[in-house]
Amino acid sequence: MTDALKRLSDEGVAIWLDDLSRKRITSGNLAELIDQQHVVGVTTNPSIFQKAISHGDGYEQQLTDLATRKVTVDEAIRMITTADVRDAADILRPVFDATDGQDGRVSIEVDPRLAHRTHATIAEAKQLAWLVDRPNTLIKIPATKAGLPAITEVIGKGISVNVTLIFSLERYREVMDAYLAGLEKAKAAGLDLSKIYSVASFFVSRVDSEIDKRLDAVGTDEAKALKGKAALANARLAYEAYEEVFSSDRWAALDKVRANRQRPLWASTGVKDPAYKDTLYVVDLVAPGTVNTMPEATLEATADHGEVTGNTIAGTHAQARAELDAVAKLGISYDDVVQLLEDEGVEKFEASWIDLLNSTEAELKRLAPSEG
Repeated sequence: MTDALKRLSDEGVAIWLDDLSRKRITSGNLAELIDQQHVVGVTTNPSIFQKAISHGDGYEQQLTDLATRKVTVDEAIRMITTADVRDAADILRPVFDATDGQDGRVSIEVDPRLAHRTHATIAEAKQLAWLVDRPNTLIKIPATKAGLPAITEVIGKGISVNVTLIFSLERYREVMDAYLAGLEKAKAAGLDLSKIYSVASFFVSRVDSEIDKRLDAVGTDEAKALKGKAALANARLAYEAYEEVFSSDRWAALDKVRANRQRPLWASTGVKDPAYKDTLYVVDLVAPGTVNTMPEATLEATADHGEVTGNTIAGTHAQARAELDAVAKLGISYDDVVQLLEDEGVEKFEASWIDLLNSTEAELKRLAPSEG
């Protein structure tokens, strides 16, 4: 079952699981995935926690204790989510140690309601790093305009970051710039750059979902022939930008003091259109120095029938540019699509967080002991 996943790892792709729940931790499932399926990291987001806590088991005792203490719902959520991340980080600690900090990491996101508030994001990131208190944590900061200076500031304080919700090539370059600026701040402060890590989560499948919808609206044979190509083209050009930035003179100066590259992470890799192969955003985005964070269904599909044939990004950049140009010539605005996706991404995570707050508040009330 795991030959394809091993080949993927051998090609330099770090396999991370895009899911976490207390049941996955306590049942031994996470440890099993690490041991048998080459999983070397975990990502979470507000939607994942909303699903785990609202519909999962294993949380009742902690919720009862929190209700007894009469904590606020916001505090309860942070106590629950950081406990899961801390436990997952401990399970992944051997991987962290074996890879000198590169992998074995668990990501936790700042409150999505802060996505457009720079200083609040910085404060939340510092608080989360303190609460989890594990060296193999990544704090997720969204790549909004307000998020960019927050990334620089948090990296500058020596806190490792997973930059999330990246859709556009321009924004991705801004993210890499923010990371390098953060490393430069950390260097000026005398911090050890070899201890600071980052990944840049570049979202994939949602790009096809939106552009395919617009191609269907155009309706021509030429438009239909372009379906399912934009997301891969976008990600492949992102990798080209990554190679360019991390071979620059600016990077070379940081590399000399043992800084770590900010790896591109392919996010949203579950295929949403059943017409496409279910391993599309894994096997067609293979390149060294990348991370692919997969929902469990995608991980299982790749293990079962993924065809890993080596690097599938090298040599594709001219074709990728041609495909995005062809989409633009049909009147589909790339800038409009990526801005819409960023806005929707923030809104979806905020809605999930609010759902989680509401359902947790109801549980706290249900479990609160009667007075007396």
